[in-house]
Formats: sequence, C-alpha cells, structure tokens
Amino acid sequence: MEQSPSKIRNFVVISHIDHGKSTLADRFLEITGTVEARRMKPQYLDQLELERERGITIKMAPVRMIYHPDRGTTRKDTRNDAGSNLLEEYILNLIDTPGHSDFSYEVSRALAAVEGAILLVDATKGIQAQTLSNFRAAKKAGLKIIGAVNKIDLNPPRAGESALLLAELIGVPEKEIFRISGKTGEGVRDLLDAVVERVPPPRKSAENFSRALIFDSLYDDHKGIIAFVRFFDGSLSSGNEAELLASRTKFRVKESGYFSPQFRPASSLSGGEIGYVATGLKEPSLVKIGDTIVARNHADGTRNYAEKVRRDSASSPRQSASLVLPGYKEPSPVVFVSLYPDSGTQFEDLKKAMERLRLTDSSLSFEQDSSEALGRGLKAGFLGQLHFEITASRLEREFGVKFIASFPSVAYRVKLKGKTSVIKDPNNFPDDPDEVLQPMMGVEIFSPADYVSQILGLKEKFHIEVLEIKNIGNNVVISSKMPLIELTRNFDDRIKSVSSGFASFSYEIYGEEPAKVEKMEILVNGEPVSALTRIVFKDEAETEARATVERLKELLPKQQFAQAIQAKVRGRITARETIPAMKKLLGNFGKTGGDRTRKMKLWKKQKEGKKKLKGMSRVSVPTEVFRDLLKK
Repeated sequence: MEQSPSKIRNFVVISHIDHGKSTLADRFLEITGTVEARRMKPQYLDQLELERERGITIKMAPVRMIYHPDRGTTRKDTRNDAGSNLLEEYILNLIDTPGHSDFSYEVSRALAAVEGAILLVDATKGIQAQTLSNFRAAKKAGLKIIGAVNKIDLNPPRAGESALLLAELIGVPEKEIFRISGKTGEGVRDLLDAVVERVPPPRKSAENFSRALIFDSLYDDHKGIIAFVRFFDGSLSSGNEAELLASRTKFRVKESGYFSPQFRPASSLSGGEIGYVATGLKEPSLVKIGDTIVARNHADGTRNYAEKVRRDSASSPRQSASLVLPGYKEPSPVVFVSLYPDSGTQFEDLKKAMERLRLTDSSLSFEQDSSEALGRGLKAGFLGQLHFEITASRLEREFGVKFIASFPSVAYRVKLKGKTSVIKDPNNFPDDPDEVLQPMMGVEIFSPADYVSQILGLKEKFHIEVLEIKNIGNNVVISSKMPLIELTRNFDDRIKSVSSGFASFSYEIYGEEPAKVEKMEILVNGEPVSALTRIVFKDEAETEARATVERLKELLPKQQFAQAIQAKVRGRITARETIPAMKKLLGNFGKTGGDRTRKMKLWKKQKEGKKKLKGMSRVSVPTEVFRDLLKK
C-alpha cells in the first residue's frame, strides 16, 4: 500500500568515529520494536564480522522503522468515541553511516537519500575532526541537522561544554541540543520525537513517471544485483519493467521491499520511500551507484521513459539533464596498491572477488597489472590506507582469496621534455623529470591544547605545512596541508601516539604541488625487482635505501654464490649489502687431513662453479620474502 509522504521521515546519524552511532541505532530499533528483544545484539546494523571486531561502521546500513510518537506517554485519550486509534504512525528510514575519513564517500551517498541528519557527539570527547567534516557535508546537502550529545550516563564533566560548542556549530540555542545515552536509552525517545517534528517529509511528486536513485548495491546468487534505492517519483512493483539510465540496461523487477533491517518483500515502493529493488542482473558493471532507475509504461503514454530522455537530450541537453536524478560525483582513488594472487589463489579468483566486492563498495576501482616476479595481478585504487586495509580483510574473509600487496603509492603528474603524464606505477617514473607534481591533502587536526607542541613536532617528518591554528573551547584546530602519500606512512598512529589518543584528524584532497621525490629501485645481483620499486622523498632516499637493503639481507635465502643487494636512486647506487655464498663441506678433508693437493683441486672446482652459476642465474625473490618485506 502506498504510504503518504507526510508520514515518512528519512534521516542519517553522522559523527566522528567511535562516538556511539551504532549503539544509538540499537536503541532506535528497540524503541520502535523493529527487532525483537530476543534477537537483539549490540551493533545490530553492523552485519560484517570485521565491523564488530574493530568496533567501527564500515558500510552504511539502512533500516525502516515504524514509530508511534504518542506511545509510552501518559495520554489516555488515544481512542475516539468510535473506538479508532488516534496514535499517529510514522515511517522512519534511518541510514547508519561510517565515521572515518576514508569512508566519507559512503556518507555523501547517504546524505543524498535523506532530508535530515542527527549530528552525534561523544560527551567524553567533545567535537572532533570528522564531526566538523560531516557537519559541513550535511549542511551543503541542505539537510535539517539535529544535535545530540551522547554518553551522558557516564556523567562526564565536559558534557555541558560539548553541548554548548555543538549548539554554536549548528547555530541553534543550547537547549535544542539533546543529551542522550545510547547505552541506557535515556533521552532517545525525545530524540526520535524531534526527528518526526523537525525533519521535513519528502516532497510530494507531481511527476507522472517513476524514478529512484541507487545509493548502494550488493550481489545475490538468486536475485542478481540488488539495488538500494531512494524513490523520488511514482512507484515500482515486482514484475514491472524498468531501466537503468546510465548503462541503458532494461530489466524486470524480480522483487522490491524494505529493510527491516533484513530484506522484507513489499508489493511496491513509492515516492519518498527507501528500499531495495532486485534487478535479476548478473553483470556487476551494469549497476552503477548514483544511477537513476526509471519505470516503463507510464500514464502519459510514453512506453520507455529512458528513450524519452535520450530523445530530449538530442534537442535540449539542459532539459535532459534535469530529468536525471542528481547522483554522486565519481569517487577519486588516492592510494594505489597492486595485488597479486598467492597460496593457491588464481588470478581469475582474485578478479572475480574484486568485482563482487565493488558492488558493495563503489569507491573501489582496479585494473589489470603484472609483475615479472609475481605474475598477473590487479592495481587497485583506494580512498585511503584504512580503506585498503578493510578491503584486504574482506577479500580474505568473505571470498577466501590470498594475495600479496605491493607498497602503496599515489599518482604523480610528471613533466618530461615538454610532455605531461600521470604516473601511478613507480616503475614508470623517470630518473630525471623536469617537474613532478604530487597530490596534496588538506588536513584538519583537532586536539586538546595541551598536545599542540607535540603535534607540531611532526611537521618535518611528515612534510606538514601549517596554515592556521584556531581555538574551539579548550581545543585547537590545526588547519594544514601535506603530501597525500603520508597517509600510507602511519600518520594516524603517530598523531594518536603523541597526543595520548586524544587528537583526531580529517582530510580532503587539496590539489597538486611541486614535489621533491625520486624513484628508488632495488636490485638483486644487478637485476631490478619491479615489485619493490618506490617513490621516496629526496631527503629520505638514503635512509629508506639503507633500511630496505638491510631488511632484504635478513630475508633472502643464501645461494651457492654471493648475492649483491643494491638500492639505486637516479642511476646511482646509494646502499649495498652482500649475502655471502652458502659454504660447502669438502668431505672429511677437514677432519682427516687428507691430501692437500686433492683438496685444493676441489676448492678451485667449486669456485669456478659458483662463478659460473652467478653469471648464469637470476635470483628469484620468494613470495614469502615479499610478504614479510611488505608488511606494515
């Protein structure tokens, strides 16, 4: 049955990582009776095992809740004289979102599907870096923002300060900031009432066609690709014919329904609602996040609305653009890592797993790659170091594939002899370029004032340029910029270390600036090992070279000949280690004395054999060595 948009509220919960979003969502599910008490478990919406282990949300999680604002009050006049129930019933569509900077793309997709947002702050920690970033994103999306301070059951001394600063950030009186406990449920019902009262309902569509925006997807062996959608116009039912505008792919809806939070089939989805559509399609590349689904056979007589869009596009591109729902800008990967099959995993298994994973993570991109040492692989692009770590863990756990990962790298814009090219693979980096531009990130570090000097002490190590320092209460926001590659060098861990865990940061791509970097190659017996080639800062090249060859000397097995391990930068050897040849016992000559002439002949023969082997043999670096060397 089609639901009136006036009784629908679509909203998200956004916050810095570990501020209690998932726990608050648990209380919402309990209060609305969406999940039975016997089935309830902590972090209910976090369905991935990895999310529960790390205690963080990785994937956005939508759920449909039925809420009666009057239930639980002291009102007794809930029925009129005819006996009908006066309790109002609202549909609340919640999308729980991740809090880490690497998953800000997930948050942006959720914001495009709702009208309101709860901005949550941990009362014990106060406003942090991602709080500011998420607030700006929600404000830019035009959402109604409701502030809430969480964990008041701990009686934190900073609760009042946190509420005041949050009120100033949003621009509302302090009394409009809710004080809640996601753990005990205190104040949570009042917060839900505020969602009903303050978040605007979806606009009522006057269009005579059906349109829905895809904000997520996953793969099902029986139903094909399942698109998570927000309907804006019309309705769609099981069995209807529909089309994906971007890929021009037609399909028949196998099933439609809601998130409760498990899939719950429904006869149809209509304007303002959030739900899912089973497309039956089996090709992952056909369903794109941000695409528009349109239904066919409309009341206006147009059999195929997608054809109408293309027809209008020829006559008026501006008119056509207005017919397609605004989706999302394509995510831009910033960290690149090559993955190579290992331990019995075949290349095709790795590729298929990546394709399946991309359905649930549209920010993941990859292309085929190869290495002389490791064979065929995939060069994948990620939104940050944590995004890579999470993806690697999901590949192993959900798909059972084993692989070796190369050193993380970023894309450099290189000018050489008047030509400019973008280089993602360090092996293609020239030895003497005219100019190199590196990607930069704008970083906001949020920290208690007591740790500012320790954080600024990291400026030289991580090539940080401080732009501005300003106070927010007893905290400090350090606005700065730094090379994007620093994300892969444990920047997060060092920030936490020097601030005793109190500082946090968020980042966004800042542009490009000239870079003082160069290519460092590793040679074993004069042969370069392509998988170990890296781009390093000039002022750190010698240190990195020395550390790498020393580590390789420890890891590489001995051969019957000496092995030279060298690091080469700009055509010059900057570090060298030698693995001595494996020694052989010459029978019992050493014990019995024997004939010295005979012993010398054997020594000479072995020496010539080793020399011959050295000239003929190319050292093959074992995969175990790569695995150990590339460990974080």
